[in-house]
Amino acid sequence: MNDIFTIFLNVIMPVFGIVLLGYLLGGRLALQAQTLTRAAYYVFVPAFIFQAISGSRIPLDHAAKMTCFIIVTHLLAALAAGSIGRLLGHTREMIAAFIMVAVSGNVGNYGLAMIRFRLGEDAVAPATLYYVALSIAIFVICVGAAGWAHGGSRGALGRLLKTPAIWAVVPALIVSNSDFAVPLMLTRMIGLLADAMIPVMLFSLGLQLLEQRQIKLSRNVFAASALRLLLAPAIACVVAIPFALSHLEYASGVLQSAMPTAIMAAIIAKEHNIVPHFVTTVVLFTILASLVTLPLFMIFL
Repeated sequence: MNDIFTIFLNVIMPVFGIVLLGYLLGGRLALQAQTLTRAAYYVFVPAFIFQAISGSRIPLDHAAKMTCFIIVTHLLAALAAGSIGRLLGHTREMIAAFIMVAVSGNVGNYGLAMIRFRLGEDAVAPATLYYVALSIAIFVICVGAAGWAHGGSRGALGRLLKTPAIWAVVPALIVSNSDFAVPLMLTRMIGLLADAMIPVMLFSLGLQLLEQRQIKLSRNVFAASALRLLLAPAIACVVAIPFALSHLEYASGVLQSAMPTAIMAAIIAKEHNIVPHFVTTVVLFTILASLVTLPLFMIFL
């Protein structure tokens, strides 16, 4: 019991506290989430990814193994969500929503901060690599599910290639696996921007929750939330076995798989008209429910 309280107080609350600040201050200061999220998306996130991966010295073959592990995990989660949606007799739109909720973990602002506090600085590099791989996989799976529900989707590949995370990971891996030295001026600029990413994204998450505060609990909300918070990390635990990952790589991957549903799922659902109110409700509910589920997973990792 003491371990759960310590994790909740020293790992969960520092992260959730910043989200809560954004939620409480956003209205009083007349702040808009879009300004912060766009700045983070195009500036702070690429800088953070470059700094974390370029300085980690992750071999390319090892990076490929970790990427395969996390993508296979979420493909299986998507298949499980789709199958459960069919068994419950849902429409195509609701099945697509189940899939989007199951794979769209908040592995960026929420996940990276939690993992850093729980597992330490050495876990930031593998967690960041998982974040990049999952950002791409989440986008592809969610847009693909939305396209399946409506009979097709245009522009998915073009939008994927414009993702800033991809721009940063390739040069970061090159630097990580070579003797190339980044100029000191650029290193310091990137470092300052990278250090700002997590607090900016956590604060903006609070603003996003303020702008999308709609919650109506139902059996489907509980079922979809269980897929995200319980089934996905359970699948990760099993899938990790044949990959023979180190403890930090394994723990980081499982925790990334256990994160609540990301706001991005609600944005994609709204863009493609995939029961957006339901998806938004699941986003809000899983964030609150993760205050209980995450400490339980952290005890065993």
